[in-house]
Amino acid sequence: MPSWYRYELQDAAYKESVLPKSVKARIAIEMAGEIGWDRYVGLDGATVTMSTFGASAPITKLQDKYGFTVDNIVKIANELREKN
Repeated sequence: MPSWYRYELQDAAYKESVLPKSVKARIAIEMAGEIGWDRYVGLDGATVTMSTFGASAPITKLQDKYGFTVDNIVKIANELREKN
């Protein structure tokens, strides 16, 4: 979702077409904090975010440390799919 603000300006039909209430297995991935994503992933969803500030290393090391890898995202997606 590129912009929460723009999404929230849309009507209910559009929002339902983008994030149907029937879909519970949702993941938000953002290399920043998780605050606010719960509104879009719901109680049954998951977030892959950072909860710290100021880490310094090559990007691939940071991606590994914080779980921003394909393998981790696929693992979380599979867990959500099985749960929902």
